[in-house]
Amino acid sequence: MSAEAAASTVESVFPQLEALLPHVQKPIQYVGGELNSTVKPWEECDVRWALMYPDAYEVGLPNQGVMILYEVLNERAGVLAERTYSVWPDLEELMRKHEVPQFTVDSHRPVKAFDVFGLSFSTELGYTNMLTALDLAGIPLESKDRTVEDPIVLAGGHAAFNPEPIADFIDAAIIGDGEQAVLDMTDIIRQWKAEGRPGGREEVLLRLAKTGSVYIPGFYDVEYLPDGRIGRVVPNRSGVPWRVSKHTVMDLDEWPYPKQPLVPLAETVHERMSVEIFRGCTRGCRFCQAGMITRPVRERSITGIGEMVDKGLKATGFEEVGLLSLSSADHSEIGEVAKGLADRYTEDKIGLSLPSTRVDAFNIDLANELTRNGRRSGLTFAPEGGSERMRKVINKMVSEEDLIRTVATAYGNGWRQVKLYFMLGLPTETDEDVLQIADMAANVIAKGREVAGNDIRCTVSIGGFVPKPHTPFQWAPQLSSTETDERLAKLRDKIRGDKKYGRSIGFRYHDGKPGIVEGLLSRGDRRIGSVIRAVYEDGGRFDGWREYFSYDRWMACAAKTLPAYGVDVDWYTTRERTYEEVLPWDHLDSGLDKDWLWEDWQDSLDETEVEDCRWTPCFDCGVCPAMDTNIQIGPTGKQLLPLTVVK
Repeated sequence: MSAEAAASTVESVFPQLEALLPHVQKPIQYVGGELNSTVKPWEECDVRWALMYPDAYEVGLPNQGVMILYEVLNERAGVLAERTYSVWPDLEELMRKHEVPQFTVDSHRPVKAFDVFGLSFSTELGYTNMLTALDLAGIPLESKDRTVEDPIVLAGGHAAFNPEPIADFIDAAIIGDGEQAVLDMTDIIRQWKAEGRPGGREEVLLRLAKTGSVYIPGFYDVEYLPDGRIGRVVPNRSGVPWRVSKHTVMDLDEWPYPKQPLVPLAETVHERMSVEIFRGCTRGCRFCQAGMITRPVRERSITGIGEMVDKGLKATGFEEVGLLSLSSADHSEIGEVAKGLADRYTEDKIGLSLPSTRVDAFNIDLANELTRNGRRSGLTFAPEGGSERMRKVINKMVSEEDLIRTVATAYGNGWRQVKLYFMLGLPTETDEDVLQIADMAANVIAKGREVAGNDIRCTVSIGGFVPKPHTPFQWAPQLSSTETDERLAKLRDKIRGDKKYGRSIGFRYHDGKPGIVEGLLSRGDRRIGSVIRAVYEDGGRFDGWREYFSYDRWMACAAKTLPAYGVDVDWYTTRERTYEEVLPWDHLDSGLDKDWLWEDWQDSLDETEVEDCRWTPCFDCGVCPAMDTNIQIGPTGKQLLPLTVVK
């Protein structure tokens, strides 16, 4: 029987799975059949994708990246895409016992039967879940052990901009926007299959590599220096490029996805319909990987947003619309967008939301439009740094006066709850910088009581800083978990010891340990793969979940595997890098000029601020000429008219 004929006989594993579901928590998440899901006839398609967000259904289903690719692929004739998510440990145990493989929720077919197994990583803490899924699927954990009968294991998403820690486990990576990239990859696989799969797995991967836009880790050798640093990364096949470039989709109006958003069966982290109103950010916050790697800014037009919202609401029945981007209030026509949508859906009581609001982009008219038809929940602002000095270091150009004035306006207009988000452990930070967070919160409450009385609250939320690839801080040392916890304790004591304002200030934080593991993975190289595998084999799962994360397990596995390479956890995390060092991701081109990143790192140490290049002359970051792209912003001057005449 030919491979294709065999493929046409792939059957659902649901009969075996169904018998296990009464014995697990939240069985509804595994049954599929969501509104707007797609099941295409297996035998009528010649390229088949299994798409995974490597986390639980409740986190994975709302993920925009997977939802968009799912729809883009399924729109293509002869191509099908199905979804799979991480199974909870209770079902994993039963699947192993009863030999039920990793399955898709759409048709419950085994993941191993697909041509491509694509995983979207927004955080490095999903790596152990990937290994769990591979093992449950019956796919060899390491790419070198796979045959032509195994799927191509593909990584994408923001964490794939440094895929080196998982280089042994993946066959390929796509960096950047995925919409056009997955279609191009599909065409190459289809052609190879039509020719009878000549040259096997090696040949199809070589064809993908030669495009210059799909990274195949197995086609590159890493050479190390005696002190543990990387000497160079060298292609080991002819025709394979020295550097692989990111993908950038221009004109978002041509990609109005998702058109038919999925409506979950089980409760998920976001119960709303989301529209990405622009992609990219040029604010230049030095800690922000997402802002750096998604340049340039590309706005969706006001009319394009309106059409997506209208179609999405009709397709889903949701009662809230999230206007998504890295800094949504920066859309050149955000006021007109918000007013137009609020006007259009007044009678339907459709609420609007922005994920978070920049202090300097907030105005009360916008806030009132966003809450006109929905509930008035709390407002979130992210000053990031506690002191004026720290905000200059990170290029977050917000003064305390701006923040106090903005928050006072919110309190004075009826808001009662404000959340302030800060980072701890930023480069050059001192205890004094951190303690100024408490002073700022107290000043916020004092001003709030002045304008709105005593019935107000301010929550201070602290996240640990993790240096990320392709940012000016990629060379920076990371604060140790001990120092992080000491600073957190001092800040907590100062807030709680404030007799006048402390009771009105909430305090939320994560200890320093998860940040060290994230730092190990985010700036790691191929040697970290041994740690990931050891953690997985020791039972590591769902590392992004506090109840499953084990710092001790990660440290024990690192201590067991890394000495063979002459490096340790501190070498990857708390060590400062020099300009001369070859970084693990240097052969992956995000478009950013390395010299520009280094100069911005030096500017941060001098506390020099850099303007937003959307509104000022170009600062030569390199993205637009390197990627043959340009900033696309309005205003268009168009209005978002109601769809029907209001009588």
